[in-house]
Amino acid sequence: MEIGILYELVQAAEKSYYINSPAKIGLVRINDAEVCLIDSGNDKDAGRKVRKLLEDHNWNLRAIYNTHSNADHIGGNHYLKAQTGCRIYAPGIEHDFTRHTLLEPSFLYGGFPPKALRHKFLLAQESEAEYLTEDCLPDGMTMIPLPGHFFDMTGFRTDEDVVYLADCLSAEETLEKYGITFIYDVAAYLDTLERVKNMEARLFVPAHAQETENIAPLAQINIDKVYETADRIVSLCSQPICFEHILRDLFAAYELTMNFQQYALVGSTVRSYLAWLLDSGRLAVEFEDNMLLWRTC
Repeated sequence: MEIGILYELVQAAEKSYYINSPAKIGLVRINDAEVCLIDSGNDKDAGRKVRKLLEDHNWNLRAIYNTHSNADHIGGNHYLKAQTGCRIYAPGIEHDFTRHTLLEPSFLYGGFPPKALRHKFLLAQESEAEYLTEDCLPDGMTMIPLPGHFFDMTGFRTDEDVVYLADCLSAEETLEKYGITFIYDVAAYLDTLERVKNMEARLFVPAHAQETENIAPLAQINIDKVYETADRIVSLCSQPICFEHILRDLFAAYELTMNFQQYALVGSTVRSYLAWLLDSGRLAVEFEDNMLLWRTC
């Protein structure tokens, strides 16, 4: 994947842009003086760089529309609101996670998170988000529900037919490198990918992949990877096996290195796969010596 200059402003259409950053930030000109952002970057430093870009173009920031509440998408919220007075909006459950950011590492860990998980990559500064609805958007911009990667993740389509896709798919290189990417709801994620695969637009801007005029091939690669991972998990359950051993074997298969953050992110994803495979009838559970074991049906 081609990597551009960090925090470079890239024009996608006359009024639609994105800021090239670790998680791409959308920017839409509302009028000659005002703009809105789609997400805000991963931390205060990202917010500073975005603010300088706005000042260089003599743009005032009216609002930030968060696609979802992962820290790398909302980390600049607090700083930018304090500096510009902009309003912040987030959809559905993401609204609550944005206002109460301890929820993200708590959800990932499954309890109160240790200090090893309470850092800026998983715990952004809280921000005063308002509930996102279509009525909050500039004229001509629409919301696109993209659940699956996270609870109520939302993308956006501008009136110039530029579509910002948030984290609903990963770059092929990322999938090859890591093998398994974060998913909250596997069934919803697959449904989202199928819908995205059939979308048409002037340009698609995924947060973690190259912009493209044709999103279908990458969507299919992501779909295939989900089923590949599911099949691998099922194969590990040919004999009754506990979650920790499934996770260990997946880390070995994908040549990943275990640490607290990867344990939380990959572990949460694996639990989501197990729930989906259980609900779809491919796996069953049994209890032995007070231990939950997973097995194929």
